[in-house]
Amino acid sequence: MAKTLSFTLKYWRQSGSQAKGYFDTREMKNIPDDTSFLEMLDILNEELINEGQEPFVFDHDCREGICGMCSLYINGHPHGPATGATTCQLYMRRFNDGDVITVEPWRSAAFPVIKDCMVDRTAFDKIMQAGGYTTVRTGQAQDANAILIPKQDADEAMDCASCIGCGACVAACKNGSAMLFVSSKVSQFALLPQGRPEAAKRVKAMIAKMEEVGFGNCTNTRACEAECPKNESIANIARLNREFIKAKLAD
Repeated sequence: MAKTLSFTLKYWRQSGSQAKGYFDTREMKNIPDDTSFLEMLDILNEELINEGQEPFVFDHDCREGICGMCSLYINGHPHGPATGATTCQLYMRRFNDGDVITVEPWRSAAFPVIKDCMVDRTAFDKIMQAGGYTTVRTGQAQDANAILIPKQDADEAMDCASCIGCGACVAACKNGSAMLFVSSKVSQFALLPQGRPEAAKRVKAMIAKMEEVGFGNCTNTRACEAECPKNESIANIARLNREFIKAKLAD
């Protein structure tokens, strides 16, 4: 039988990127500990709506830990205190009865607040549009063994491709850097022969766009790696730097 929790919830309210934000506070009573964090916020919104108040706005989609839309900063951690998990995979049993739980949006100049804890992550889309693709002939698929790739390289590229672009790395970084995200996207192509023809163009374009949209610089604190829900490694950042240096030397 599930236990129940009562706690104080402090949640961020902000009507838009130019408006002044503030914390609203509510006492949540008798929440089952097998409730997911987003389900708890659903309960909050049911209470607010029943009282004639405006619901709390937060982003979510699949609720299966796949899309990364549930971008909440909870008690000082992107996606909350659970490691290797998104907010929708966080359950209330992670907290104690009587706790104060603080919920904030991703805080980055490149992620302006739309409303409350929903932020605009279009900046990531712009980086991907700058170079996160390969130009290949489409049509009939090649035989699976037409391009031989060592299993270690294939596995590492797949690990890099598991980045869901949630922005937790940016939220965790004191500089608001997107280097872990960009390096994961560059690495998934750099490790495969299909990505090599455009490697130099890709890395230069994506780094230039990253700087243009307002992300900060990386100072290797490893906070991004610690908070990433998909456990992306900062070894990707080292690879990104090598790819960028090679591209500049080739120029």
